[in-house]
Amino acid sequence: MTTRDEKPLSVEQVDEVIARYPGRTGDVLSILETLQEMHPLKYLPPDTLKYVAERKGLALSNVFSVVTFYSFFNLRPQGRHTVMVCRGTACHTRGSKLLLDGLLTESGGSVNGDDASTSFTTPDHELTVRTVACFGQCALAPVVAVDEDIHGHMSDLKLRRMVRGIVKGEAKDENS
Repeated sequence: MTTRDEKPLSVEQVDEVIARYPGRTGDVLSILETLQEMHPLKYLPPDTLKYVAERKGLALSNVFSVVTFYSFFNLRPQGRHTVMVCRGTACHTRGSKLLLDGLLTESGGSVNGDDASTSFTTPDHELTVRTVACFGQCALAPVVAVDEDIHGHMSDLKLRRMVRGIVKGEAKDENS
């Protein structure tokens, strides 16, 4: 399996994004969202944050506080595919911890305790596994999202098959 190479955004690319949002309220949020989406590994490297702060005339701590406040920002490289496992009460009691443990074991990761903010990305950047507090789909527990598609009544076997399929480029069919 090939590892996705990280190609940092160029100064010109960052400047172009900053120019799209001249002096608008919330411009830093929009700039950071756009830059993260443009990055091949879907995250905001420290150099990018520092450059944005300098260009916007802000303290780096202000930019960092935006990135750490919103959970959709990533400070570490992400995988091509994302699996989010619900750790809410209904999902937990119906086996989400077993789903998470099985998935992390298979992909080479590990979880320390019941940390609700667990995140792991495989070394080849094909898969990021993370937990969420609740999807609000308790009747379908345990629930996972695979590349933003919600799947309920998930079993360990179905999830592993689904993840193997998406990493190989096959359709996301939980019944295969």
